Amino acid sequence: MAGHSHSANIAIRKGAQDKKRAKLFSKLAKEIIIACKMGDPDPDSNPRLRLALRKAKSQSLPKATIERAIKKGSGEMEGEDYQELIMEGYGPGGTAVYVEVMTDNRNRAASEIRHAFAKGNGNLGTTGCVGYMFNRKGVITVKGDEDEIMLTALDAGAEDVADNEDGTFEVLTEATDCEAVVEALTEGGIEVTNDEVLFVPDNRVKLSSKDAGQLLRMLDLLDDCDDVQGLTHNADIAREDLEAFANS
Repeated sequence: MAGHSHSANIAIRKGAQDKKRAKLFSKLAKEIIIACKMGDPDPDSNPRLRLALRKAKSQSLPKATIERAIKKGSGEMEGEDYQELIMEGYGPGGTAVYVEVMTDNRNRAASEIRHAFAKGNGNLGTTGCVGYMFNRKGVITVKGDEDEIMLTALDAGAEDVADNEDGTFEVLTEATDCEAVVEALTEGGIEVTNDEVLFVPDNRVKLSSKDAGQLLRMLDLLDDCDDVQGLTHNADIAREDLEAFANS
């Protein structure tokens, strides 16, 4: 009988999941290293490190890995000399794509990211070509009563609250206010399921089905680059909806 056996298919899926998890752990550790390098290794006096540690723990990053990352970032242990870069470009349908990079080899990162843009029918641009379209914001996902969320979030300094139409709400803050708003929501008994500081676009563009499929391909290729720490775009649909939209 041709094809993979059931056990082989399970092994393939597990291998893919393990690879994805390893990549996530690598990105979480890099963020801790950079946060320590740019500030105090004590999270009580380093807001960026506090956020990195909270995210790492929520994703079950092993304690030993966290400790090594802190030591590397603080200089107690030898490690890679990571640098933060921003790369910008254009995707299918005129979408703006903003890529956060953390690398120990600028030339390798630029080459891999340029290749991903090209394969996805996009173009890597010059510094600043789309950066003005994005602003760094705190994005908090919560569950609970809408009125209660709205009142608590806005009183704590949030800018806006939006219904995600999936049982959750998105709270938008200034990057510097994210932690305080998370604390206020938590103290108010509201469930916070995720909080991140991200680059958020000022406006959105509509895509054809063809362009949506090509953008999905480009984002997947960029995600596969080890040096890519985060990326965003200004398409008017969520990343998880792109595949369904492309096939419509």
